[in-house]
Amino acid sequence: MAPETLEKSQNRSTRELDSRNTFSRPATWQLPETLPAPDDRPGWKHRYIRISILGTSDATNISSKLREGYEPCKGEDYPELVMHANTEGRFKGNIEVGGLLLCRIPAEFVVQRNAHYARVTRAQTEAVDNNLMRQSDPRMPLFNERKSSTSFGKGS
Repeated sequence: MAPETLEKSQNRSTRELDSRNTFSRPATWQLPETLPAPDDRPGWKHRYIRISILGTSDATNISSKLREGYEPCKGEDYPELVMHANTEGRFKGNIEVGGLLLCRIPAEFVVQRNAHYARVTRAQTEAVDNNLMRQSDPRMPLFNERKSSTSFGKGS
């Protein structure tokens, strides 16, 4: 081949300029979610409630949660999770994953429940402290300090 013909046939761009990135992978690996999370709805808190365990219905658990104020979430109200909607049984049309039913509760109920359990915890702590101090001897007093700390190990 003549040198002029060789130069014309090799008129290409360099490979460094070509890009083959048609699909980019995530930068880091992430643990897949077992339970799909619904989009946030103002005024509501969501939670999965157990309705069965090992294929056996858990009527006690679900009925206590319904009495507490939880209500099952309908698949039509949660289009992002409609593929998990149950097509049969007691909770037909609701979102169920592996024996767990997506339910919601008004956010003010959650605040009231947390306040209740904070009062119960405070009362129990005071009862334990009073019982402990009742057994204290002036010659060797018991020392009760309610303080906790968190420490982290040193990396190598």
